[in-house]
Amino acid sequence: MNENEIMESEDQTAPADQKPQDSLTSMGSVITHRGDRIIYCLTVIGQIEGHFILPPTNKTTKYEHVIPSLLAIDEDENIDGLLVLLNTSGGDVEAGLAIAEMIAGMKKPSVSLVLGGGHSIGIPLAVACDRSFIVSTASMTVHPVRTTGLTVGAPQTYRYLQKMQNRIIRFTVENSHISEEKYRELVLNTGELATDLGTVLEGKEAVDCGLIDAVGTLHEATDALYAMIEHDE
Repeated sequence: MNENEIMESEDQTAPADQKPQDSLTSMGSVITHRGDRIIYCLTVIGQIEGHFILPPTNKTTKYEHVIPSLLAIDEDENIDGLLVLLNTSGGDVEAGLAIAEMIAGMKKPSVSLVLGGGHSIGIPLAVACDRSFIVSTASMTVHPVRTTGLTVGAPQTYRYLQKMQNRIIRFTVENSHISEEKYRELVLNTGELATDLGTVLEGKEAVDCGLIDAVGTLHEATDALYAMIEHDE
């Protein structure tokens, strides 16, 4: 596969009005290869932006960019696998779940690597891949759904938040090795966060509880992805 073919493949996964050379600077994505095997590297950074635009000073991952890119990646015959690098503080629940469902539904092999942090709604994004890794210095914060702005103090509000929390828990449990009981225990922990419920898991702790598959670095994550690609041939 020559350089021109790789750039053409990258152009297919970018928005229509985006030049291939702009992909790294605007979306943090890059296409790389090992031999004739090509992988698409997608970064999920800062906050997951939902239906409302966040301030320009915030680092964001925009779902309207990521979702069509994932479709293009899965349908592109030149791309063999997906590597997702996460360093996110969380963000919009529905946007995060939408991206996670897209990743989980892909035909092509996928591997995630948590770097720095994979907090809140970043957890479903991490476990959505076929195999997940976390570096030893990274952390993941498990906590209940939060809401901002106007809140109606009625039973319906709390039932809605509970349903949203159940959606996150169901997806996470179905796509990892953690039990529902253990995950709910982490969510409702009162002894760790000073101003909130929840639990902060460091690298090995996230693996020990079954949330993430293994502690590893970029080297282990890429090796695992290429091995999965070879196995699928």
